Amino acid sequence: MKFSIRDANVKDIEQLQFIRGAVQQNILSNPELITYEDYEAFISQIGKGWVAFTGKTILGFAIADMQKDNVWALFVHPRYENKSIGKKLHHTMLNAYFNSGKQKIWLSTEPGTRAEIFYNKQGWKCTGKLTNGEIRFEMTADEWRSQSN
Repeated sequence: MKFSIRDANVKDIEQLQFIRGAVQQNILSNPELITYEDYEAFISQIGKGWVAFTGKTILGFAIADMQKDNVWALFVHPRYENKSIGKKLHHTMLNAYFNSGKQKIWLSTEPGTRAEIFYNKQGWKCTGKLTNGEIRFEMTADEWRSQSN
């Protein structure tokens, strides 16, 4: 499948919310907890985001929180999984994040999910569990650069 990656913008938010609501793992217990304003802040003020798209259809997205140094979101619509979209978004996000001078990034995800397997394959280091039961992963700039060369 051919697709491209570009910076996310506020015009994308409706599709981003749709994709986030369509995922079959790491499901939000209450989708209303993440608002349009949250997306807007994360892609235009707090962080930076990217979308994978073909035509006018967004297939997946990634957003890094540049203030708290974490991955706020990385999701691919279930219809487009297993097409390297998540991997390309992941690589785009980490390259931009570490090229900005940042030295470490973290994320969390539910244990026993495809996301856990994905992050392990991408070289993230598990650093334990959070109080909510999610697994915490970390990646340093040096680790990323050594594996992406």
